[in-house]
Amino acid sequence: MSYFKKILIANRGEIARRVIRTCKQLGIATVAVYSEADAEALFVDEADEAVCIGPAQAKKSYLDIDKVIEAAKQTGATAIHPGYGFLSENPNFARRCEQEGMTFIGPSARIIELMGSKIEARRQMQKAGVPVVPGWDGQLESVEMAVEIANRLGYPLMLKASAGGGGIGMHLVQDEEELIKVFGSTTQRAHSFFGDGTLFLEKYIQNPHHIEVQVACDAYGHAVHLFERECSVQRRNQKVVEESPSPFLSQTTREKLLAAALKGVREMGYTNVGTMEFIVDETEQFYFLEMNTRLQVEHPVTEEITGIDLVQLQIQLAAKEKLAFKQEDIEMKGHSIECRLYAEDPRTFFPSPGTIQSLTLPEREVRLDFAVKEGSVVSPYYDPMIGKIITKGADRDEALRHMEQALSSLQVEGIKTNVTLLEAVIQHDQFRKGVYTTRFLDELLTQKEVSKG
Repeated sequence: MSYFKKILIANRGEIARRVIRTCKQLGIATVAVYSEADAEALFVDEADEAVCIGPAQAKKSYLDIDKVIEAAKQTGATAIHPGYGFLSENPNFARRCEQEGMTFIGPSARIIELMGSKIEARRQMQKAGVPVVPGWDGQLESVEMAVEIANRLGYPLMLKASAGGGGIGMHLVQDEEELIKVFGSTTQRAHSFFGDGTLFLEKYIQNPHHIEVQVACDAYGHAVHLFERECSVQRRNQKVVEESPSPFLSQTTREKLLAAALKGVREMGYTNVGTMEFIVDETEQFYFLEMNTRLQVEHPVTEEITGIDLVQLQIQLAAKEKLAFKQEDIEMKGHSIECRLYAEDPRTFFPSPGTIQSLTLPEREVRLDFAVKEGSVVSPYYDPMIGKIITKGADRDEALRHMEQALSSLQVEGIKTNVTLLEAVIQHDQFRKGVYTTRFLDELLTQKEVSKG
């Protein structure tokens, strides 16, 4: 069945290719929008139509709502898939699509706005009875007020931007002196990145796991989960390796976590595909962290263990289809791991743009969601992730073996990549035992064998 005749993809790189792949399977025509820097990119060639919307700078192309909407009108696209990043969680963009009579493939602007404010999201979850990290949700009107409340809550604390994301606008403060020192700069950073300097305080959870739940909700009150993903391998709050299911959770905690996620999305009347993110402490007590109202970078591991195409599901739900399955129909089969391949120096972590002169990819027991091929130019203007390596096994050990083989056979020349770091993670005893936390990668990076690259 064809849900929309033509979909415009308001994104680039591997996620644009990923959406195009599903659209082709569904018989839906696709429109790519691209910047001048991406004129020769793979996703531009693979789309049925392509429209250049501006120069390399994202704010003059991919983030320009008027240009994206004009491209949709020009090509007759009736729906827009935002991918992740860029405009994917911009309520003004979702609202504009609605005003123009186009379908935004995601939740409503109201929900995006609600979940875009971490303070409002916390309040919504508290209302639904979902545990949240102890903290202060009110407006921190001054550094003096922040100090007073922090002394009441007790250190260490996380100072966070309410409108923040991707680790930006977050600061761990150990004492009053540090809070006073960073309050002003964190406010300014939040203003600069998000146009909103509102901050709030949360208790810092020591050695946490970052675990998220994939959910899908239709417009008729039905909601399901597609199990959880462990996303604790992070550098500066950016995920590097993800897997599903979590090797840490007990079945009892898993069931409680999944139920809490569904309770939260039902309370707010969520529609389409989304992700509820939680932190889980060493005793398996979990707390709501935030909700991402879009497709996640790490969605392939969920697809691999459930057999459900999440992009197709997004499209179906945006077309007001009912969920085609019930919770009991969704089975977890096997284990899946994803590694993010970045074009970056493995020692300094600086981006490594340039031309890929040679590229040898693994061929067996692996799924590759890549933005590039041999000869592709990696631009300095965008996120340096160039691909994702995904493996699956009947169990975690098998998925790990496949990943180890895939990484060892991957060869990239012309640019630097983080493949040595990925290999170090996969081979590390702590990771193999499945007992790692969000501190794991920072600790690993202090070891000489990794820092040598």
